Amino acid sequence: MTRAAAVREGSLLGLLPVAGGRSDSIGGFPAGKPLVIAIDGTSGSGKSTTARAVARALSGSYVDTGAMYRAVAWWILRQGVDLSDPEAIATAAGDAHVIVQPNPASFAVVCNGFDVTQQVREVAVTEAVSTVAAVPAVRAMLCSYQRTLADDALTAGRAMVMEGRDIGTVVLPEADVKIWLTADVEARAARRAGDGEGPVSETSARLVNRDQIDATRAVSPAQMAADAIHIDTTSTSVDEVVARVLELATTVRLADQR
Repeated sequence: MTRAAAVREGSLLGLLPVAGGRSDSIGGFPAGKPLVIAIDGTSGSGKSTTARAVARALSGSYVDTGAMYRAVAWWILRQGVDLSDPEAIATAAGDAHVIVQPNPASFAVVCNGFDVTQQVREVAVTEAVSTVAAVPAVRAMLCSYQRTLADDALTAGRAMVMEGRDIGTVVLPEADVKIWLTADVEARAARRAGDGEGPVSETSARLVNRDQIDATRAVSPAQMAADAIHIDTTSTSVDEVVARVLELATTVRLADQR
């Protein structure tokens, strides 16, 4: 049975029990080579919260690729670049040195020596990020770094949980588990408004616009991988979503051990 088939089989079953009492497991999760888990989906669907929790459960690394694109957008805005000029964006992005700390407990993103973990959530950055992320040179630069982060985690024997829009389709297409999260726009807008992105009505309009830009960009459009599992988080708790992802990861791990 392939990994994709194992995950799909597991998604149709209840929570798979793991043989208890094993000394080579983490919190009851069966041991083996580190897993790569890709969590994609629309903005505000719970990707970051879910990915962080899954990474913690697996004692693995966590990367929020959206924060990386936001960091570049922050730099572009800081340089006063015309957002309608893709070539100018690409040139300025070449000077944006982005580094992340892939720790689920203290994830941070630094751009040219500035810790911009908080600044990248500003409304101006939110409004600019989809335009910046659609520039091929920006995507090529960050995708390369994202793959390096995954390789570094696996080399160190740690699982990698990476979230974004195109992780399962472009960045890490061979990921062991692929998840696509969605939620109604009203629910997503309420979550983002709660994070300080402005009134629900304005946040909703931004989300719809971002969804359109991300899904129709020429390079690496945001779309669900053919072998991904879709989870609607509109009325599902974070704990339930995290448990589902870990259940799917357990299915893969057990399939590897057969």
